[in-house]
Amino acid sequence: MMTIRRADERGHFDHGWLDTRHTFSFADYHDDRFMGFSDLRVINEDRVRPGQGFGTHGHRDMEIVSYVLEGALAHRDSLGTGSTIRPGEVQRMSAGTGIRHSEFNASPDAPVHFLQIWILPERAGTTPSYEQKTFPEADRRGRLRLLASPDGAGGALTVHQDVRLYGAILAKGEEAGLDLGPGRHAWVQVARGEVDANGQRLGAGDGAAVSDERRVVLRGAGDGSADVLVLDLR
Repeated sequence: MMTIRRADERGHFDHGWLDTRHTFSFADYHDDRFMGFSDLRVINEDRVRPGQGFGTHGHRDMEIVSYVLEGALAHRDSLGTGSTIRPGEVQRMSAGTGIRHSEFNASPDAPVHFLQIWILPERAGTTPSYEQKTFPEADRRGRLRLLASPDGAGGALTVHQDVRLYGAILAKGEEAGLDLGPGRHAWVQVARGEVDANGQRLGAGDGAAVSDERRVVLRGAGDGSADVLVLDLR
């Protein structure tokens, strides 16, 4: 069974400095039908104007993954971490007992476009931590590359939950599949382009909840390459 969440049905706010779209209920946006999916709590698609960003603020007990599509996102946090995330790089921040951070567009003239994904941790009160890794496009082209997992297998980021995040770049006609174990679910999020997911057409910004299926099959469907994420959830 697949339940599709269309891009234009998401919560949308234009704050001037920030254009943001919420797949699930978040901040001032509330929809009882979309409060999250399994341990997946947030997928926000953010576009931040040059020189603007999120000032220092706090989080607790959340696994936060940032996936940059365009531009450069500058990160600073209370652990002393300072980094810039660019396309092909993925960041994981475990808020645990509490962390404060800021995120800014590092460019004076180009926007930054990124996805912010929040995952509920397996337990509260872990030690806050930060991790960032590069996943070249060549490693994701034509296949689902593991980006994050509980054990950091294959050079993936480590998340404190029984969740596996995959990313793929698919040209038209290219196919990638993911087997789901008994009782497992999946969330498909199209960042750019178009794909057919188990025979259903999804475009940029569309998402889909997959349950009671043994396999997720993605096929590139648009004229250009599709950039798609898949979360394997308990």
